Amino acid sequence: MISKSEEGRRSEKSMSQIKSHPDSDEQPEEDGNYELPPLIILTVQRYEGETCEGQFHGQGVAYFEGGHVYKGMFSKGLMDGFGIFTRAGGLKYEGEFVRNIPMGQGTYTWPDGSTFKGEVYNGIRHGTGTYKCTQNSLFYSGQWHQGKRHGKGTAYYNEEKTSWYKGDWVRNNREGCGLRCYPSGNIYSGEWKNNQRHGEGTMRWLNLGQKYVGAWQDGVQHGQGTHVWNLWRKDGSQYSQSNRYTGEFAQGQRHGWGTFYYAGGAIYEGEWKNNKKHGQGKFTLSDGRAFEGHFVDDQMITPNLRAHAPLGAFPLSHSNSSLPGPDMALNIDCLLDIIPERKRDTERKQVEFVVLRQERELRSICSFYSRLGYARSPENTLQLSRLQFWRLLKDCNIHHRGITLTQIDRLIREDVDPAEIHSPFTPVLLRKLVSYLVIVAYHIHSKDMVSPKYLLAACFSKLMTDDILPNAKNVKGFLFRQPDVGVVAMNYMKRCWEVFQLFCTATRDEQTMTCHHLLWMFKDLHLLDHKLTTRRLLEIINAESHDPDNLSASVDLEITFLEFFEVLLGCAEVTCEQVSETLKEDHQVSGSNTETRKDSPEVETGISSAQDGSQFNVKTEANEIPETAEYTNNPGGEIMCRPAENDTKDGKLELKMKTVEFFNHFFFPASDYYQLVTRNKERKAPPRISETDALDKMQQKPNHAVRTTCS
Repeated sequence: MISKSEEGRRSEKSMSQIKSHPDSDEQPEEDGNYELPPLIILTVQRYEGETCEGQFHGQGVAYFEGGHVYKGMFSKGLMDGFGIFTRAGGLKYEGEFVRNIPMGQGTYTWPDGSTFKGEVYNGIRHGTGTYKCTQNSLFYSGQWHQGKRHGKGTAYYNEEKTSWYKGDWVRNNREGCGLRCYPSGNIYSGEWKNNQRHGEGTMRWLNLGQKYVGAWQDGVQHGQGTHVWNLWRKDGSQYSQSNRYTGEFAQGQRHGWGTFYYAGGAIYEGEWKNNKKHGQGKFTLSDGRAFEGHFVDDQMITPNLRAHAPLGAFPLSHSNSSLPGPDMALNIDCLLDIIPERKRDTERKQVEFVVLRQERELRSICSFYSRLGYARSPENTLQLSRLQFWRLLKDCNIHHRGITLTQIDRLIREDVDPAEIHSPFTPVLLRKLVSYLVIVAYHIHSKDMVSPKYLLAACFSKLMTDDILPNAKNVKGFLFRQPDVGVVAMNYMKRCWEVFQLFCTATRDEQTMTCHHLLWMFKDLHLLDHKLTTRRLLEIINAESHDPDNLSASVDLEITFLEFFEVLLGCAEVTCEQVSETLKEDHQVSGSNTETRKDSPEVETGISSAQDGSQFNVKTEANEIPETAEYTNNPGGEIMCRPAENDTKDGKLELKMKTVEFFNHFFFPASDYYQLVTRNKERKAPPRISETDALDKMQQKPNHAVRTTCS
């Protein structure tokens, strides 16, 4: 009936983790399944109740040796009918009895509050019943056989009921077909044996965005199966294509013969070993070009490379299809110089091979960012600029890797004029973009590589997998986050670049600015007030930093023009919290009635000097707001621009007006006045004579004048 020790026997075995996936919630579950004790011999010490012909019969209470008590129905001296039996240790059975044996419907209650309610046969759980354990929140409802969970049943392993199993059981073990939901939300549906995934089944890792359908053995993928990796962006959206492997697995790893379909369209078909391409295989690019040869540790052995033309096409004469096209030709000599000379050619080819695998995505990313800031985007007519390249790096959080965008500019400077190193207008061709990314990959990932066979290829592959593909096209920052506002802001870019250069500090052979200089600029221009405080300005500066709460961490870091420009736009949202109705009306009137110049109309604005209290007027350009546009992804992965609908909704118009007001009524007038005051001070100051000029004048004097002076 009840175990003598009244201790629960733990019969649930550990669930093995899938070796190829860190699944922390697949831990052993302790089921707390208390076993019932065998039937015992009872000796009545005292009886109180009804009798018939000298025997206990009817309602009564019996007290037994050892402290056990029964209260209920008796028949001809035996416990028979409904009653309550309480053991000396506290275990209680309340239910039906047949000739001294618990039999029929009943409820067992353990001293700790754990219960079983259901069918009982010969004193043990047998039939259908529900078991609740207070020790670990286990709840089971289903079929029982000879005291064991056996047949169909559902078990919950926590109070929240986020961890559960529903399916077949064999002697307290998950065995047969069943559905298992883990605390993380991951789900397995399929065959089980001895509490482990075993046989055919489907596993979905929701947090990882992965799915496996196929054979299992002892809890891991083993045999023939298909594994799918969904690719997600930071904003939670999913890429239209997924990585997929179909083939053989061994002990949770891709092992044997299999085919890997890459999201970009490439395909590898061949041999695998321990999750790596190893042995004979064929790699086909998305454009149909194919490479067949021998792979070792996920790398193609170049000497065995053979190229095949895609079906329906003729191979080009004098062409090497194992190299990127001319528009993607790499310039990474600065990196190859650190590679031993005998390995440079192979290293370059391995990098080119990785580039070819990612060609489709790289072209799509380049096209996407080249269109940021434009209201209209004629096909293939826009060229990526350094400003947009900076935005790509920031969207991919490269600046969180211990390197600034200014430092990256120096790493990729090539043989350009010093004035062009940090210019936002410098064009970045596709081949330069790819080369720059390879260089960046080496400088941020090489220190983490543990003896890779091909260092540069491994670094670039890691950059694409960890940084670029998951984050690209998820535009952040104040400039391009809302496309139509970005179009407006781009009209002020040239003028802001001039102001940026004005406040830069000359270092080495270039001009740079730090966040500290930026803070001083706002102070010199008297742009700080009760709305735009120093703290609020620091919060805007640190909006995309790795630790935005540490406001002083980036004060001494150098910034690019993109970061400077986006700080201005962030300040516009704070300074111009409410756009006056007068300004809106003036804008509407100027948009419909005013004849504009080629550049823009001139607006008279005034600002009071904080230094001498005098009034002054300066003329600033107030560019018209261009026709707005929104960026939308088309099925091909590129972006298109279309006119914005309901532009007045969600404050879009107000945000654009804030941008116009800030530059025309605050920033540019303040900058103009600062330059005016600076020039006036320079005019009033006595001319400075350099040491060279002084020596020249002394040498021009007559000798006697020199002697007189000496005497």
